[in-house]
Amino acid sequence: MAPDYAFRPMAGADLPLIRNWLETPEVRSWWGEPAEQYALVSGDLEHPDMDQFIVALGGHPFGYIQCYALSTWNQGFGPQPPRTRGIDQFIGDPEMIGRGHGSRFIRQFVDTLLKSGIPRIVTDPDPDNGRAVRAYAKAGFQSDRMIDTPDGSALLMMRNP
Repeated sequence: MAPDYAFRPMAGADLPLIRNWLETPEVRSWWGEPAEQYALVSGDLEHPDMDQFIVALGGHPFGYIQCYALSTWNQGFGPQPPRTRGIDQFIGDPEMIGRGHGSRFIRQFVDTLLKSGIPRIVTDPDPDNGRAVRAYAKAGFQSDRMIDTPDGSALLMMRNP
């Protein structure tokens, strides 16, 4: 039986935790310079088109997921159905990496969105980030094509109902 992950809306009180996670080697290697990413994540906290969550298992917070309106942040994804959402995530607790949690919490989160009527979920991992690409594939995402984004080349992956 798959674990049941909790997705708590992120609040200002979570920012020190986010800052610490952004400084971990694994997160830093794929998300980039921690101070820059912290400014972006904290700056989106009140944005109406960005939903941010702390991911927990058994009351233990270990990850972050953001879900945004693609109509606001379509950075090279091309035409998508109205109401399409994009996601980005990371596991901040190094002890939780490599244990299958990424694919499972992504699937649980995305299943809920798709059941609510969202027509498509997209994501754009770095194609060299094999761990992320595999996690999204295990969560039901299909690879579509390589795209150019402000952060460089990315693999567009999507999941439909």
